[in-house]
Amino acid sequence: MARIEGVNIPTDKVVGIALTYIHGIGRTTANKILETADVAWGTRVNSLTEDELSRIRDAIKAGVKVEGELRREVSMTIKRLMDLGCYRGLRHRKALPCRGQRTRTNARTRKGPRKTIAGKKMAPSKK
Repeated sequence: MARIEGVNIPTDKVVGIALTYIHGIGRTTANKILETADVAWGTRVNSLTEDELSRIRDAIKAGVKVEGELRREVSMTIKRLMDLGCYRGLRHRKALPCRGQRTRTNARTRKGPRKTIAGKKMAPSKK
């Protein structure tokens, strides 16, 4: 089991895909890291040598914010927006979408489950 930046990388996967298990590394960033570390994209993680693993670790430390540092930066940015009281900060505070999506329908992920609001009783219809 290879361990990079405190994350256990799956051993049976291709190293280019396995790196995406680290928070903050996607496919493109993984390709750049492997290019800098001079490791082939298609190599399986279980066949990597210690030298290759250390080169990958060094490449990640040199140029990419990952895991705890990245999470901390994102949360501090959101907190700053909320403290400023700008539009995006208010939307974060109210747990609503921040990027212009509609909220009349289709905001369930952000708003949470529906909260039923009791309305007035309907007046009997005249026939």
